[in-house]
Amino acid sequence: MEIFAQDEVYVGRDMGGSIWTLGSDAIENFIAGTGDHHPWYTGESPLGGPLAPALILHSEVYRTKAWYLPYVYGNLHARHEWESYRPLRVGEQVKTRCTVVDRYFKRDREYVVNEALTFAASGALVSRARAHQSFLAAPGRETVVDKNRERAAGRVFAVGQKGGEPFGGPDRMIDEAMCMVFSGPSLNYHNNRDKARELGFPDIVVQGMLPVCLISEMLTRKFGMGFFYGGRMAVNLVNVVWAADTLRARAMLLGRRPEGRHRRAECEVWCEKIDGTVVVAGSASALELA
Repeated sequence: MEIFAQDEVYVGRDMGGSIWTLGSDAIENFIAGTGDHHPWYTGESPLGGPLAPALILHSEVYRTKAWYLPYVYGNLHARHEWESYRPLRVGEQVKTRCTVVDRYFKRDREYVVNEALTFAASGALVSRARAHQSFLAAPGRETVVDKNRERAAGRVFAVGQKGGEPFGGPDRMIDEAMCMVFSGPSLNYHNNRDKARELGFPDIVVQGMLPVCLISEMLTRKFGMGFFYGGRMAVNLVNVVWAADTLRARAMLLGRRPEGRHRRAECEVWCEKIDGTVVVAGSASALELA
């Protein structure tokens, strides 16, 4: 009995996976694409050798676009959820598997959620990620998002008002070379201006996972191995980042609660442009191992 059409994007659809060895070239590409030069990625770490960044597989859900809806004009990454259970060492074999786990409507867009599970060679679960991709429910608009939208009164997002202990990461300008490394090598709207205009955007749309990686960088430097062994994020991508924007990751540590022999630090996190425009906002947590 045939329940779904062969090319239908349905909840439960298996999107396949991959098996590969995590080499130093992947680390070098991550550093070039994000600007995150943590010493653990190329030198000694608490585990005795180089570790992969926690979000080294930041775009595994996008390895195939077969889960995309047919009308891709104006599609955007809207939300991302991520959990880490253990680190990966450089040279380790990695296995992944992706599944469509949800599909829903919200205002004038339809959303598809693709989940990526990453496993070590032993079969142990390394991480879980869920990307919520939004698609226009109906065609008809020439320009989907312009650069003035983020200045509208309805797009002001209150962050950092819950109190707590502030911390943050460095300012970083996202240039076109970073976009090409992070979202290449094929040309697309994340690294090429002409491709962006074909999909209804006035300029290169920086891939949503790049500011999420900047938040991950900040949390790694704050919590160290506690982010690899217990990191969590649930963030909304609320404004578009354009090529040449300068970003900064910020956080407020809101509180701590017991978790086994350690404590879990609960945080509000966001990433903003230097003019204060919030582009990513949500929550995160990590273990405090000290």
